[in-house]
Amino acid sequence: MLYNVTKKTVVVNNLRIAGSFKERLTGLMFRKSIGSSEGLMLMGCNAIHTCFMRFSLDVVFMDMNYRVVYIKEKIKPWRQSGFIHKAHIALELPEGTVNKKNIAVGDILFPG
Repeated sequence: MLYNVTKKTVVVNNLRIAGSFKERLTGLMFRKSIGSSEGLMLMGCNAIHTCFMRFSLDVVFMDMNYRVVYIKEKIKPWRQSGFIHKAHIALELPEGTVNKKNIAVGDILFPG
């Protein structure tokens, strides 16, 4: 589960954490979709790509304290986010989740 500590709301119920290089590299590639309450947290990551993906994502970048530092919505397949200087964690979410869950820069999103 991923919890927005700032707003006291659940962001996603099913959170997968990718810590190794291989897990971060493959991420959500080759999947047909991502569930509406799924997310992938990429640890030690300040940029993402959507190569070999079939769906768009919302991506939330966080610092080492799980504080949101940058948000990029509706990243289409075969795109890159660019490097986010202050980010250490990238959270990949289904398209529309940022708006639906009211996630904002400065929020703290903590796995639990």
